[in-house]
Amino acid sequence: MKLVFGDIHGEFTRLNKIINRRRDHIDMILQCGDWGFWPKFHGMTYVDRLTGKVKTEDNYNVKNRDIPIYFCDGNHEDHESLKTLENNEIMKNVFYMKRGTRLTLDDGRTVLFIGGAYSIDKKYRTQGWDWFPEETISQKDIYDLPDVKIDIVISHTCPREFFKKLNLRNNFDIKDNDPSMDALSYVLDKYKPPLWYFAHFHTFKQGYDNNCYWTALSCIGSDERFWIELRSSK
Repeated sequence: MKLVFGDIHGEFTRLNKIINRRRDHIDMILQCGDWGFWPKFHGMTYVDRLTGKVKTEDNYNVKNRDIPIYFCDGNHEDHESLKTLENNEIMKNVFYMKRGTRLTLDDGRTVLFIGGAYSIDKKYRTQGWDWFPEETISQKDIYDLPDVKIDIVISHTCPREFFKKLNLRNNFDIKDNDPSMDALSYVLDKYKPPLWYFAHFHTFKQGYDNNCYWTALSCIGSDERFWIELRSSK
């Protein structure tokens, strides 16, 4: 089976436990951003950095073995380092999928990855160190998207059409601030994909809008669901 994960935030010890329990049944993992790509913060999770806690785990020790993992960028990644990658395989069988990258599944379906989102916590971060303006989706990111059939979209945030249905009651007051949502609304209109998975909002919810079944996944360690089996083509 193929699994889709929400935010990981570098919590790879927890990810390893989930993979290990289901290893015989998983053939692929798709991840919706905030993977936790921070080469200069070796072994520190997002929460560790906020609290000043010392190293808790190996940030490059994902024990996925032969299970490929494909992730898009979230707003909590080192975007400067992502830009300079010479190889998108950041560790064994873990692949960073740049915005606009496509993946063909074994059933013939095409997945489009388009990461990025606005950080509501950027006032607590430092530009060029742990916050980067490249976090949001730009017009350049979507300008050259090809005219092909897309069956599944993996993103970090979501189109405005989906955001309106989340009915969030927390601090995600970003309805007028995130240009990424407008960019993804364009993607939704252009491709009209049957399936869409995203994360970012740390909540689990599903819906159906614009002929698209969408799923919002929470973050690892949450009381809400943060992973789900990819819906089949049947």
